[in-house]
Amino acid sequence: MLSIGLLGCGRIGQVHALSISRIDSARLTAVADAVHEAAQAVAERYGADTREADQIITADDIDAVIVATPTTLHYDQIHALAQAGKAIFCEKPIDLSSDRAAECMAAVEAARVPFFTAFNRRFDPSFAHLQAQLAAGAIGETEMVVITSRDPAPPPISYIQSSGGLFRDMMIHDLDMARFLLGEEPVEVFASGACLVDPEIGAAGDVDTAAVTLKTASGKLCQINNSRRASYGYDQRIEVHGSNGMLRAANQLEHMVEQAGIAGFATAPNKHFFLERYEAAYLAEMQSFVEAIVSGTAPAPTIRDGVAAQRLADAAALSCETGKVVILTP
Repeated sequence: MLSIGLLGCGRIGQVHALSISRIDSARLTAVADAVHEAAQAVAERYGADTREADQIITADDIDAVIVATPTTLHYDQIHALAQAGKAIFCEKPIDLSSDRAAECMAAVEAARVPFFTAFNRRFDPSFAHLQAQLAAGAIGETEMVVITSRDPAPPPISYIQSSGGLFRDMMIHDLDMARFLLGEEPVEVFASGACLVDPEIGAAGDVDTAAVTLKTASGKLCQINNSRRASYGYDQRIEVHGSNGMLRAANQLEHMVEQAGIAGFATAPNKHFFLERYEAAYLAEMQSFVEAIVSGTAPAPTIRDGVAAQRLADAAALSCETGKVVILTP
């Protein structure tokens, strides 16, 4: 049985603790958090110990560690875990700088430890099926990908101030999905952003509404649009247009009952936010990580996927700032 330690017992850490509890071949051994009460609550719920972070990193009785701490802590914790020889499951982004993320990659690859970047959307059943159909040639050659990702409401300004910005914090999931679906690396990035939701977000140096266009060397295009506000609930849609047709993954609704009347047809609201919408994806990604470590195979998405998405996020932020296309080199 794989023994797992958890660094960070906030909202996403709790999601991962729940996933581990549902996997027979893994157990949550120890947890750590700067807020002792948060660590204690998770430990009691899942039968784990509470320890300091450095104790989990160096513990002989722990095989793998989940890094679910604030992004500013990832760099040092990844280096320490690599040195300790632990398998690593790391929340996105690896770091707020692609250069520092690349330094993490160098440390991980030098230590030859397994590393999983937690891009959970790859494991969403609908998105995974779409990608499998795409890879099987169901619509011929991919020509254009359109990704819509809109949150129901913006996070607190305190979060915005430390998040690294919309491109690095929110859109990074969509940038990874673009790579996942295009099958080629984007070489051009053009981004535009505005503050249409909350002027305080602009005052904090960020945007709340953004559109990005990616282009690959062969000419494939991807359009991504993000908003911090969607009055109708969490909006998560993907459309891929190809030479022989189209694949589309629609929103997940609270239920699938449709009502018809004189006013027309009515459906249920979208699932409210990411915890509800991606519940199955969070479990599937943890299962994938555990199975890879237990079987001795390489987990995916890898640290290279994390660094590649971060490079795109940095390029999008730069393009938005300068108003120019950013050219990426291999």
